[in-house]
Amino acid sequence: MTEWIGDTFTSDVGWNHLEALADVGNRMAGSDGERAGLELTRDAFAAVGARNARIEAFEIQGWERGDSAVSRDGDTLAAGDGSCIALPRSPDATATGELVDVGYGTPEEFESAAAEIEDSIVVVSTTVPDEFDRFVHRREKYYRAVDAGAAGFVFANHVEGGLPPTGSIGSETEPIGAIPAVGVSKEAGARLTRRYEGEEVTVDIDCATPDATSGTAFAELGPDTDEYLLVSSHVDAHDIAEGAMDNGAGTATIVEVARALADREGELETRVRFAAFGAEEVGLVGSSKTADGVDPGAVGAVVNVDSNVFGRTLKLDHHGFDELEAAGERLRERFDHPVALGGEIVPHSDHWPFVQRGIPGYMVSGETEDRGRGWGHTAADTLDKLDVRNLREQSILLTALVVDLGREGVSVDRGDTDRIAAELESTGAATGMKLTGDWPFRSK
Repeated sequence: MTEWIGDTFTSDVGWNHLEALADVGNRMAGSDGERAGLELTRDAFAAVGARNARIEAFEIQGWERGDSAVSRDGDTLAAGDGSCIALPRSPDATATGELVDVGYGTPEEFESAAAEIEDSIVVVSTTVPDEFDRFVHRREKYYRAVDAGAAGFVFANHVEGGLPPTGSIGSETEPIGAIPAVGVSKEAGARLTRRYEGEEVTVDIDCATPDATSGTAFAELGPDTDEYLLVSSHVDAHDIAEGAMDNGAGTATIVEVARALADREGELETRVRFAAFGAEEVGLVGSSKTADGVDPGAVGAVVNVDSNVFGRTLKLDHHGFDELEAAGERLRERFDHPVALGGEIVPHSDHWPFVQRGIPGYMVSGETEDRGRGWGHTAADTLDKLDVRNLREQSILLTALVVDLGREGVSVDRGDTDRIAAELESTGAATGMKLTGDWPFRSK
């Protein structure tokens, strides 16, 4: 039967849900907008025929944006005019120090500039050089600045267009960061370092840190088997944009997959559990709470969808699970459609709390040519960047992938966490994870 393919390629369910999420506006973790997004997603699951659609709430550290600026002797150099924004989980604080440009913020650059960093305002880029062997996450750069004694942190976008970047800098154990941190546009960052490097500047942030409530929207399809597949996304987004790509797209996609699977429910041989997590952007909080409560042996595989649709080619990072790689190859061959497969360990997004426990999992995204987030985490993450064709095509592919993974006889072995840890060590990612408190493995 192939009718479901035509039905999915002409369905408006996923795209309509994407529009609804984008129109919510601010879906910051713990906000009224995030709650609205969770409710929309719960209701969408129920509307397509998934059972037991619900929201399970949990408490988080909230964060609410106020004004922020970089100034010198009372003159504003970058502010809320589209050139400067506070990074979520920054403290409500002011810091003054000499402006020090640490380039891309690689470990080697921080080491080279160590003597200049203490009590300074550090500026680093959002990207790394093309020849650098790994991507250095924002939080690793922030923690390196903190450990070196910096007074403040400036995160300068590498994407043109007057787009200051956002992104949380807190950790699970220390949800509010130690020093004030702002994101500035590429243009503002270049102007700051050209004109004021070596001079005293001030970073000033006004924000609130109330207690807040987030949650996860769940639903199920298929037979009531003990083992299940987990199909996931995250609903929350940063408060400066629509969060269309990151991650309205992923949530809309799993709603469309749920619609397609509901029509094929009789073919499912394994239960499929859907989870649209909250509070991903502030430390994978929702997925971590769910992962902490599961029996690892009961989760056949995780299919986590985050930041797709912008790129047409579906990318499946399989984290070295051979059976997941094989399923991706079968998918590519069956549909004669481009599907990019990657074996690199991706310790970010909502698959990670499961994968780090040895549970097989994909990080599903859209392949792009550029390194980094592109429009993501900026005010330009808006619906007009996305294409309904891509959402429909990717929903078809993921529906087929889930049915394949759930078939009797398809078994994915649990992962060797020593292998996962060793691969992170070999790429250098472990160093940053240990620095930020995100290393989940025991040292031998």
